Amino acid sequence: MIRVGVDVGGTFTDIILERSGAGAERQVVVTKVPSTPHDQSEGVVAGILKVAALAGVEPGAIDAVFHGTTVATNMVIERDGAKVGMITTRGFRDILHMARHKRPHNFSLQFDLPWQSRPLVRRRDRLPVTERIMPPTGAIEVPLAEDEVRQAAELFARRGMDAVIVAFLFSFLNNEHEQRAKEIVKSILPDAFVSASSDVVNTIREYERFSSAAMNAYIGPKTSAYLSNLEARLRANGVRAMVRIMQSNGGISTIENSSELPIGLLLSGPAGGVIGGRWTGQHSGKTNVITIDIGGTSADISVIEDGELRIKNPRDTEVAGLPVLVPMIDIDAIGAGGGSIAYVDPGGAFRVGPRSAGAVPGPACYGRGGDAPTVTDAQVVLGRMDPEHFLGGDLKIDASLSEKAIRAHIAEPLDMSVEAAALGILKIINNNMALAINANSVAKGVDPRNFSLMGFGGAGPLHSVSLAEMIFAKDVISPVHPGITAATGLLVTDLQYEYTQSTLMVLNDAGEDEFGRVNAVLEDLVARANRQLDADGIPEKQRIFRQVAECRYVGQGFELRAEVPAGRLSGESAATVIENFYNAHKQVYGHAFRDQLTEMVTLRVIATVAVDTLKLPRLAKGGRGNPAEAEIYRRRTVFDNGEALETPRYRRDALLADDTVAGPALIVQHNSTTIVPPGYVAAVLEYGDMRIERTKG
Repeated sequence: MIRVGVDVGGTFTDIILERSGAGAERQVVVTKVPSTPHDQSEGVVAGILKVAALAGVEPGAIDAVFHGTTVATNMVIERDGAKVGMITTRGFRDILHMARHKRPHNFSLQFDLPWQSRPLVRRRDRLPVTERIMPPTGAIEVPLAEDEVRQAAELFARRGMDAVIVAFLFSFLNNEHEQRAKEIVKSILPDAFVSASSDVVNTIREYERFSSAAMNAYIGPKTSAYLSNLEARLRANGVRAMVRIMQSNGGISTIENSSELPIGLLLSGPAGGVIGGRWTGQHSGKTNVITIDIGGTSADISVIEDGELRIKNPRDTEVAGLPVLVPMIDIDAIGAGGGSIAYVDPGGAFRVGPRSAGAVPGPACYGRGGDAPTVTDAQVVLGRMDPEHFLGGDLKIDASLSEKAIRAHIAEPLDMSVEAAALGILKIINNNMALAINANSVAKGVDPRNFSLMGFGGAGPLHSVSLAEMIFAKDVISPVHPGITAATGLLVTDLQYEYTQSTLMVLNDAGEDEFGRVNAVLEDLVARANRQLDADGIPEKQRIFRQVAECRYVGQGFELRAEVPAGRLSGESAATVIENFYNAHKQVYGHAFRDQLTEMVTLRVIATVAVDTLKLPRLAKGGRGNPAEAEIYRRRTVFDNGEALETPRYRRDALLADDTVAGPALIVQHNSTTIVPPGYVAAVLEYGDMRIERTKG
């Protein structure tokens, strides 16, 4: 069995190949190639062909490709999506404009409302039609005016719309009108991307449901075209493997499902990193981990507590300021990475990021025409990244260009030395990242002193110890392949689908009729999941179903997830759900009102299929201290306190289990460099991960 994981970043595309099988020696090969922002599929296929060549396998021998992509996210951030038309209930065309009447910053005189300043669907393209579904039963009060739907679709055809959504009031109770309108639109616009809100998010809250449907359509045409193009490019290069795509919830899905519901891909790239971080934590004996994935353009932060991924509350699931009601791993992203640009603003302030040099032209040291100083350039000037070992020598860098850029743009304007300017760049970017880590941990009730900080991505291990000092983390973990951790996560996640249905019911005093209605919904959700798994050819014995109720106190604004025992819901299992909700509420808010009534709002069925997980070979035992066999040479390196020391470089692939490396030291490998400052020691663990902590005594 040969499996490949490919994660696309802003600067580099990371690839990992695993070969396993009965009687065969397990092989793991990793590499990186430059990303191709104009068409990510070029870099993806180039990386797959490169890793196959390194592993000595033919492209046609690859059995499965797992892919994490930022195509959908970039489209939303850059507002480069489809031209979308909307058909909605008469009188409600402005739901997308009014939203929830909330100010993002209550006391700011200058703030942006992205749903108004940059709407996914322009007002002139939101057309109302006559129809009405009524709560609480979903009864049809006013029949659908099909002629109005046809007229709207014909107008959209004349306007050349790429996508159309149908979003009616209360369709989560009865989607008959939406589905009929969708049929009419598809008959008139057969080549458009057409979807109904009940297909995308079948839940209560019209603004969030309408916005999610609009988001799905906005990214739909280009995302589906990208996935289709990727599959065709793979086939043209002899790769006929099964292709699976990482989802925002930490599961993987098919190309067909991802093309139909691309809204599930909005955190596709960062999700793989968190999954890989949890897997690395398991290898390292760590269940409480704060992960920070630092690439070329961004830093993605998440918390793993007791070995469990944290899923965002529905009120927090948004992208670029727009609500997206799909499950997402709780990840915060900031514009901080190796390509983050340092500059002096018009007011004379020294700033770093969020602007990035990206993959093209990249940092000044790449010699590709970029002359702005970046975080990577600062690392090069301080002797923390050696030109001959950058990406194993695959990418040539010029230290003189880094020095020139920092001198011209930072050092001379601020009347400081080049080294002081480079240290300033790192201090600013590290402070920015530390603040973001605290926002994702301390502000949410997590004490970093009880957690290990795991830095990965190409730049992660360069910043890990400095960040751990700033947030008072317990210790630092450097994964065995830091720059490939997000791609690694793709090979350790499961096939996963989620199906939802709004089902309002007060659990405390529910009767047989209410339980019967809820169980009918559960059966329908499981049946939908089974139909998808049948289409994927998954044997029944491999299918795992998990039931979740999103609950709140009666009258409360938003819900929290509570586990539902397997099987049919009854009075006994409802009591368990209530208890689970109380516990979740106490964990999130610090209190629970056990004398209040609990209302279930949404039912969710999560169908998973366990896949073969990545297994690394154990390292041979070493037990050496600062092994001379692994040392390459020594070179001047400047550390955070400004001290310059002759610092040894060690080859990471020459280190064995139980070896220790005392700082100052740089541990180099193809995809990253790990810094061990003075006063710290790195210990190599059994699978090659490293634990870095302060020297005792």
